[in-house]
Amino acid sequence: MTPEQIDALAWDKQDGLLPAIVQDARSRRVLMLGYMDRAALEATLATRRVTFFSRSRQRLWMKGETSGDVLELASLDADCDADTLLVQATPRGPTCHLGRTSCFAEAPGDFLAELDALVAHRERDRPEGSYTSKLFGAGVRRIAQKVGEEGVETALAAVVQDDAALLGEAADLTFHLTVLLRARGLGWQDVVAVLRGRHAAPTP
Repeated sequence: MTPEQIDALAWDKQDGLLPAIVQDARSRRVLMLGYMDRAALEATLATRRVTFFSRSRQRLWMKGETSGDVLELASLDADCDADTLLVQATPRGPTCHLGRTSCFAEAPGDFLAELDALVAHRERDRPEGSYTSKLFGAGVRRIAQKVGEEGVETALAAVVQDDAALLGEAADLTFHLTVLLRARGLGWQDVVAVLRGRHAAPTP
């Protein structure tokens, strides 16, 4: 966001404050609502850590400044009336002070993105006793073999089994494909980017 775009925001509507809706950049789950004044917005853009103006404390407040559960800025946009901000961020820990992912207990999100993030954590931390850790330890070839096996089982279930069996095999295939992508340093967002590019491409 440029200085000119910041100047163009409707700061005068709510005494210099704009509501800022924070959304998980990966899962699209709404995480919280805060307020930003100009200084908070500028601090957010400068540090890439989401910062608000605390109305109760009457000062700037960086989310996670005491807990460490910061929100790392991914993107920031204003609505059509220039009086509300949409902040997409990557949370480093729970956003809610109750220890929940979101301040909205039932906020919907993209579970596939959440699974992708969990698998990424397993790849990094390799907790003992984890099946996912075992897969990563076996290497790309073994993971690829598992994807092939699950693909065959999914195809067979589609032909000779009921819907429940097909869904179960499809879930197994999706999980193992998620692990394979992560083993290659990729994620579902990369697959989505390819699909989006194909969708946007002109029809020959």
